[in-house]
Amino acid sequence: MRRLAVFLVAALGTLLAFPAMPAIAQGDILVSNDSPPTTFAQNKQNEPAIAVDQRHPMILAAGANEEIDIEACNAGDDTTCPFTPGIGTSGIYFSTDGGSTWTQPTYTGLTARGCLGVVGNADPPCSPAVGPIGTVPKYYENGLVSDGDPALAFGPVPGEDGSFSWDNGSRLYYANLTASLGAKRKDSPFKGVEGIGVSRTDDVPAAAANDKSAWQPPVVVQASQSNAAFADKEQIWADNARSSDFFGNVYLCFANYKGGPSAGSNAHTLVVARSTDGGDTWGRQILVKNTSSSSGQPFYLISGASGCTVRTASNGDVYVFWAGFKQQTQTEGIYMAKSTNGGQSYTMPRRLFTTKHTGVFDPALGRSVMDGIAGARSDLSNAPSADIANGAPYGGDATDEIVLTWVDGKFGLNHEPVMFTTSTDGGATWSAPEKVNGSGTPSNRGYYSAPAISPDGADVYLVYNKWSEPYKDSALGPSNDRPLTGVVLHGEVAGDGSVAFTQVHEGTSGDARGSSQNDQVGEFLGDYVYAAATRDYGAAVWNDVRDAADCPAEDAWRMSLRTGGSVPRPAPKNDCPPTFGNSDIYGARIADPTP
Repeated sequence: MRRLAVFLVAALGTLLAFPAMPAIAQGDILVSNDSPPTTFAQNKQNEPAIAVDQRHPMILAAGANEEIDIEACNAGDDTTCPFTPGIGTSGIYFSTDGGSTWTQPTYTGLTARGCLGVVGNADPPCSPAVGPIGTVPKYYENGLVSDGDPALAFGPVPGEDGSFSWDNGSRLYYANLTASLGAKRKDSPFKGVEGIGVSRTDDVPAAAANDKSAWQPPVVVQASQSNAAFADKEQIWADNARSSDFFGNVYLCFANYKGGPSAGSNAHTLVVARSTDGGDTWGRQILVKNTSSSSGQPFYLISGASGCTVRTASNGDVYVFWAGFKQQTQTEGIYMAKSTNGGQSYTMPRRLFTTKHTGVFDPALGRSVMDGIAGARSDLSNAPSADIANGAPYGGDATDEIVLTWVDGKFGLNHEPVMFTTSTDGGATWSAPEKVNGSGTPSNRGYYSAPAISPDGADVYLVYNKWSEPYKDSALGPSNDRPLTGVVLHGEVAGDGSVAFTQVHEGTSGDARGSSQNDQVGEFLGDYVYAAATRDYGAAVWNDVRDAADCPAEDAWRMSLRTGGSVPRPAPKNDCPPTFGNSDIYGARIADPTP
């Protein structure tokens, strides 16, 4: 049953500027629809995120790692497909009809999309130039590079007096990894190898219509004052319920990998940053500090923390969840900390559940994979994703139920369930985690998952990527394909907060061998899927390989790296089908089945 929704409708003229609610269409929708299907790696997108403007619930924004602007493999050496230095990879996409259709805008900036090269290695290396870009703008002009890992959120715009009101409009926050454009450390606008850039726009229609001026310049949030700091795995959230005591605050959580992510899980701390002025300035605090570090006063000591997510309740309480690892006990788990004063301080973090990331260690990749040899990485498959029914945009019909999901590998290889749990008392207690994908059988193995609960707490939508066959010991031949699909579940929330899920959509399957890291050593799909929910529908985005072609030459070379063979490294544009590497972002728009 649909709970009574309490709306305070204001600024009617503003609302009428946006499209009315259309008929709901279920099905696969290509989000990254302006990206080319051919020429690796320009045809590569992954790690999608999505956000909904609850003040105008037909407005959605999505982001992804987007390589449309980097050079093609045939520029220079045909067997190499590098990330072109200085070229941004943070894609942005908009929908003004609730996800039925998507627009991928084009701006101007530093680009290498014209560096296609020719067959053979005689052509010169790529020389980037100012031209069309398919990523968030104004990074090049500010001495920065957008480096992907997008996270998005909508909140209210601050007024001239600094107070927040929906009457001022809606602001989209887009967070992503950010590096310095200059090659020398002294030329960097900030300290550290990688920081977090936060871009903002208060005019989605203009931003969707290719208007670069609709975006404010990015603001960089540093991981620390160390030159070795490497920020990663960030998530952003804006307190979007007017009932909150901290309405308009913005929260950003991320991991600080000292020395870079290759240093391993013992190398990172968890940082939470807060902005109270609409993203102009940010204050940082360490929520979790590595036990190997003795400097400063850590809030909480644990061996490693990453894969965070952050949300707010209708009263402004802030919840941060993350995947943590304790070296002493060799245990992984999902942790939570809570702030009741607008992010000024947090409760002592506590472990909610013991988990394990999925997969088999691949020595050539140096990390765990889940679908097979030379497969897609699964290091953070147990990272939590959460949402809260905070009643946005006004908060009057909030239930503040928290929903939480992750994929767990502790039941063994080929039995990786999508886990789901809820809390109706502010995170004090949680329901027994349920396996919502058929117990994670070999034909339904969860990869990454994300939930979204409607603001009134009536409906939950859950998206996950699914492997439909067991782990493969070889990458060679048709029988060793890696079928991957996107799946969406819907659940009606009962009076006690419990949720019974039904599958409402499954995408078209594709062979993940057709995806690729730029170095070609293995597949690449990234770490995320994402969902958003309104009172009337849910929207989801996932990694999709239906249009990616497997390349036998790549399979043979990848296998030789594991077996010690002498297979030559292929040139993807010359030795592979044209659509090799064509991973896309697809989505679905699901009507509330029980309005």
